[in-house]
Amino acid sequence: MAESVVLDPVDLQLLRLLQNDARTTYRDLAAQVGVAPSTCLDRVTRLRRSGVILGHQLRLDPAKLGRGLEALLSVQVRPHRRELVGPFVERIRALPESRTVFHLTGPDDYLVHVAVADMADLQRLVLDGFTSRPEVARVETRLIFQQWECGPLLPPATPTAESG
Repeated sequence: MAESVVLDPVDLQLLRLLQNDARTTYRDLAAQVGVAPSTCLDRVTRLRRSGVILGHQLRLDPAKLGRGLEALLSVQVRPHRRELVGPFVERIRALPESRTVFHLTGPDDYLVHVAVADMADLQRLVLDGFTSRPEVARVETRLIFQQWECGPLLPPATPTAESG
């Protein structure tokens, strides 16, 4: 398990602002958190180096790219052995329809979020991309009707003397 990083209130405020708009300039960030732009740059650089900030991503609308049907595929792999896990995950990650792959505990080994054009495309993906694989024992498909983004991911609040 990765070590957590100690963050002060200014770091937390910077992370909140960057999660809402990663294109915010250092000058604007600095003004909003009340530090000098050079201090802001140093803090963001430290957050990157420590691994708190993993990168910047451009979010695309799958429907506008011709992939308006999204689904979650629960996949059971048998046998579930280390030598199969790496190649299986890399193969799934290489599929252009794959959005996210989770390795799970419980009866299913993987949960794969996919975006496809339509039901025929989903059927093709399940049959050709998953169930045709010798290590795949079972695939269960769930369609996604709608999804929502949640708030910024920040560390849990530390209890204060009054609340703890």
